[in-house]
Amino acid sequence: MSVEEFDVVVAGGGPGGSTVASLVAMQGHRVLLLEKEAFPRYQIGESLLPSTVHGICRMLGVTDELAAAGFPVKRGGTFRWGARPEPWTFHFSVSPRITGPTSFAYQVERARFDEILLNNARRKGVVVREECTVTGVLEEGERVTGLRYTDPDGDQREVSATFVIDASGNKSRLYSQVGGTRNYSEFFRSLALFGYFEGGKRLPAPYSGNILSVAFDSGWFWYIPLSDTLTSVGAVVRREDAEKIQGDQEKALKALIAECPLISEYLSDARRVTSGKYGELRVRKDYSYHQTSFWRPGMILVGDAACFVDPVFSSGVHLATYSGLLAARSINSVLGGDIDEKTALTEFEARYRREYGVFYEFLTSFYQMNVNEDSYFWQAKKVTNNQHTEIESFVDLVGGVSSGEAALTPADRIVERSAEFSAAVDQMAGGDEDSMVPLYKSQVVKQVMQEAGQEQMRAVLGEDAEPELPLFPGGLVTSPDGMKWLPYHPA
Repeated sequence: MSVEEFDVVVAGGGPGGSTVASLVAMQGHRVLLLEKEAFPRYQIGESLLPSTVHGICRMLGVTDELAAAGFPVKRGGTFRWGARPEPWTFHFSVSPRITGPTSFAYQVERARFDEILLNNARRKGVVVREECTVTGVLEEGERVTGLRYTDPDGDQREVSATFVIDASGNKSRLYSQVGGTRNYSEFFRSLALFGYFEGGKRLPAPYSGNILSVAFDSGWFWYIPLSDTLTSVGAVVRREDAEKIQGDQEKALKALIAECPLISEYLSDARRVTSGKYGELRVRKDYSYHQTSFWRPGMILVGDAACFVDPVFSSGVHLATYSGLLAARSINSVLGGDIDEKTALTEFEARYRREYGVFYEFLTSFYQMNVNEDSYFWQAKKVTNNQHTEIESFVDLVGGVSSGEAALTPADRIVERSAEFSAAVDQMAGGDEDSMVPLYKSQVVKQVMQEAGQEQMRAVLGEDAEPELPLFPGGLVTSPDGMKWLPYHPA
């Protein structure tokens, strides 16, 4: 059997796989992506975060394509949750890291969104092969050196690579080759029963595109508008209530909807889709887990292959694409001879676990139903160790930008703030006796002075700023273009 050679081979063509493949190929490396299905294909997880749309997708170069796709605009989230009997809404624009013309995300049909990212990977130079099933890894001693796979004709193939990426999702067993164990959360042992409806009601404008999350006695509902008429509706129930979704799933979903007055109201004139790709009622279980090892020499886990957390804040695609970015930085740095593999992948795992951990820790407190939203906001500030206010910390977290990474900051926001800063400095240089007033009125300067951080200044001034600070003691920082790691050299 002839063995093809690439720098990187990726198993899985979802958002995590296409992200890491594209970002590595954009650095001139040879990348092969193997996907077991033919796109477009159905996938759960329709709600995106601003960090994905305006951070990762900006780096990938698909923001214009997403804007043209006509996906519903998501400006925040609406909850009937906690002690307050009325629904409450948060807005992405509250966060200083998101506010501005890009303070939104999208609700997407994953079949279309994932295909956009995979086709973009092809344009970036990735060799994409669909209907190819990965069957195992190639090894030399402790190192993974490639993959075995079956092509569309049923023939067995082998490919060697410096790095193997497992982005094959939660159902594949490939992740076990990295070592360690998959630990499931005892707190989030939940099940979800979900389907799709036509004709459901919408929240009032301009928040008609928001996700609506509604707690009820048996768990909680998601209600996600995918178009003017199509809605994804799912009930998440606790493991001890598993009998409520057993048996006739149609009757089970109707009974759960009847338990929740607000969802019943929104679906009062709707009908469930019963044909086509959205016609099936589906069940998913074991919502939260993490692998004890995210990498071994030559192999890296991204997305659901590494971890997943309860989806109440729609973090799935964010964690997948962010981990793809982190893995790409590590690979680009190693292949470029800049950083050794252990140092680069230690940074990858630390940042990925931090992001997963922030969502996990916050969500354990979010399931306290005897408090109001102010308590949730306070807990978000505590979990993220954020310098912003409680509500700003909450939106930073659920918007996917609590890490403070400049790469996840919308480009338009950086440009806007840079212009404000420059205008204030220009006026001060003009010699006006009141020249210091506009400078200190500038929100940019206020925030920079308050946080006194190189990281925030870099978010404002881009490549002209001082290097950012490491996220962890002794850790690495990102290159100005966000594509590699750099050693940190304090001034």
